[in-house]
Amino acid sequence: MTTTARAVLRSILYTPALSLEKVLTAQSYDADVHLIDLEDSVPAPLKQEARNICRTALDRSPATENLAVRINPLGSIESVHDIAFLTSGAARPGFVFMTMVRFPAEPILLRETLASAGWHPEIFVTVETVEAVNAIDEIAAASDGLILGSADLAATLGIDITWAGLLAARQAMALACARHGTACIDTGNFQLADLSVLHEEIEQARSLGFHGKGTVHPKELAAINGGFRPGETEMKEARRVMDGVRAAGDGVTLIDGRMIGPPFVRRARETLARGEAWAARFGQRRPPAPGLSTDPTQRTTKESE
Repeated sequence: MTTTARAVLRSILYTPALSLEKVLTAQSYDADVHLIDLEDSVPAPLKQEARNICRTALDRSPATENLAVRINPLGSIESVHDIAFLTSGAARPGFVFMTMVRFPAEPILLRETLASAGWHPEIFVTVETVEAVNAIDEIAAASDGLILGSADLAATLGIDITWAGLLAARQAMALACARHGTACIDTGNFQLADLSVLHEEIEQARSLGFHGKGTVHPKELAAINGGFRPGETEMKEARRVMDGVRAAGDGVTLIDGRMIGPPFVRRARETLARGEAWAARFGQRRPPAPGLSTDPTQRTTKESE
């Protein structure tokens, strides 16, 4: 099947740029995108050292197209330094994540700034301000992906980080991303000691139309990947729907007692296209960064731990 569908990431592993060893080790875990964080997880006095660590990690990575860097809020002096250092190096990440965005002009401005340096990464916006939620449609149109920033948004609203409290924001994101073909990624789970919370969030996010989820801990990757990555069962069912409709002369048909019409065909077609696009870009594990162990027993944290 020939497709031009966009490859949408399903899992993101966040690692602070505080230790070169940890940043390089993180790249050996099975995440679609490995994000190097220069923002919240890095104290102000360590920002420049974090950029140095990030530069070394980028230079040592065997492939940077599926690496991401989260920069400081546009308008801050730290973001100026972040952009200058990222554009000055030969090795550049395939993704740049923005924080504390309030207006659609911000991702547009960043995209134009990076393009002036001959760089065209995918730009993801962390939705964590009230202004971003209010302008979600325009921001989705100006971005390649949205990711819910639950902590800052909940703090602004003066509420706990609960599913009910942030449901309206999630629904607005899902609708805007569907309208503009933008990747829609759920926030990380903050209850790291209770994996049942993670599984519940994955199921609920999927039911809203989210494509993936972020995490700060590799032990959560198995559940996130299992919940969001295209599975063989899902792909087989989509092919079955397509074959059934084709056999019925592209009309309405019955499969296992279910009436299958045009909306189901459209979903099946999109499932196949997105699944194949994901497999082409993210389906092959990258080799670990130089100096890292290739022994899976040394780099995999079991979900049961």
